[in-house]
Amino acid sequence: MQLVAREMNLAETAFLLRQADGYQLRWFTPMVEMDLCGHATLASAHALWEEGHLPPGEQARFHTRSGLLTAQRKGDWIEMDFPAKPDEPAPAPDGLIEALGASPKYIGKNEFDYIVELDSEDTVRRLKPDFTLLEKIPVRGVIVTSRAADYDFVSRFFAPASGIPEDPVTGSAHCCLGPFWRERLNKTEFVAYQASARGGVVRVRLERDRILLGGQAVTVLRGELLA
Repeated sequence: MQLVAREMNLAETAFLLRQADGYQLRWFTPMVEMDLCGHATLASAHALWEEGHLPPGEQARFHTRSGLLTAQRKGDWIEMDFPAKPDEPAPAPDGLIEALGASPKYIGKNEFDYIVELDSEDTVRRLKPDFTLLEKIPVRGVIVTSRAADYDFVSRFFAPASGIPEDPVTGSAHCCLGPFWRERLNKTEFVAYQASARGGVVRVRLERDRILLGGQAVTVLRGELLA
């Protein structure tokens, strides 16, 4: 699976294996296996429905390294049920501020990533990090975020140590961003935007220790793996 993911050379490649009660789901970057991934889970659910492996109205159930994850259709959107991954305040690790080239308002860390709040949406969007320095920080990745004009918040996600310089849209990062902004905005539902070059809208809803993430998917390619 790792070799196939390296050949695909995408942020994550998802692998599904049918089980009695759903599917085993694993995610790989070109370099490592991941413990949690949102957009590849979204794509997996979409593919199961689109290819007729699951009836359109049936919930998709995935057994993963982060426990049972589910997905279901909500009109034109797919809503996934993920675990919340809140952060705690943390000191800046060596090289983080230099790598980002920006002064943080706040730095925190959860079991996967550092989260860095910056002063403005413009700062987040214009950020040009030093990936060589970021790659030396011993975490999965670094989330940067701020309030936004047209959304509740914006973010970007950098994970060069995991083989992903910048991820287009990162559902699992919103497992941290949801609790983070709940504390600051005093609300439990958000419309967020991940401001990568590709970009993407994520709907976020908190329910106790779970995060409901909404996204959209479209099939752009079908292929056959021959070797």
